[in-house]
Amino acid sequence: MEVSGADTDGHEFKNAEEMWMEQVGNPTKRTQWYREGLGYWQGLDASVDGVLGGYGYVNDTDIMGSEVFLKSILAERFPFAGKDRPLVALDCGSGIGRVTKNLLIRYFNEVDLVEPVSHFLEAARQSLAPENNGASDVHKPANFFCVPLQEFTPDAGRYDVIWVQWCIGHLTDDDFISFFRRAKLGLKAGGIFILKENIAKSGFILDKEDRSITRSDVYYKDLFHHCGLYAYKSRDQTGFPEELFPVKMYALTTENKPSEELLHPITLLSLNESAT
Repeated sequence: MEVSGADTDGHEFKNAEEMWMEQVGNPTKRTQWYREGLGYWQGLDASVDGVLGGYGYVNDTDIMGSEVFLKSILAERFPFAGKDRPLVALDCGSGIGRVTKNLLIRYFNEVDLVEPVSHFLEAARQSLAPENNGASDVHKPANFFCVPLQEFTPDAGRYDVIWVQWCIGHLTDDDFISFFRRAKLGLKAGGIFILKENIAKSGFILDKEDRSITRSDVYYKDLFHHCGLYAYKSRDQTGFPEELFPVKMYALTTENKPSEELLHPITLLSLNESAT
């Protein structure tokens, strides 16, 4: 990827390839990258403040932004969902089950969680127990997978929505592409990915402490292309503190049919004229 970037020590890279060669250029370095990234999170409390890096107070704003985006996707992609068409979601990098408990469990009949930090996943299991979250037989957590995303393969054709939030930055570009290519097979017909992540203004920022990379919108779109995914809809998260990275939500499909809101107004006009 021909974008420049820097790490949190101020060291600059002329492109992503140079950075990745330095960080994971051999099997030993790659193993170290993932071991240190996992170790960072293993040292944090299994709490909302812990998983949000001390910014637990943005939880409500985050969930509200996600819910608006999710509802628009469900209305367009799954208008007939209900008892005759149960919905299933996968929460990737689920942490303590924050997104599942506050959002996904209310819209999906079953939610699976995948998270490599064992004490986070155990906290999620406890938080999502029926006596703690009011889960019913028709809206419930189903499976808890303690596996890192770079090693996870979903069951074929199980999910309507695969939700990926604040975790994909820990994957190298190669593992990013490999994960989404595998995960595509886990989608049902018409299924969709929702990716919500921090966005660099340009290029990328490498965080040396937690072994993660914050990519720009251009960087993400290049990776989507290599994954065989298309941006169906996108939305900026609003209401976060100014000192934080901007956050963007992407709805990604395996077919090249973007939502009308992504089309240029002239394109929409042309489409409308051709339909009359």
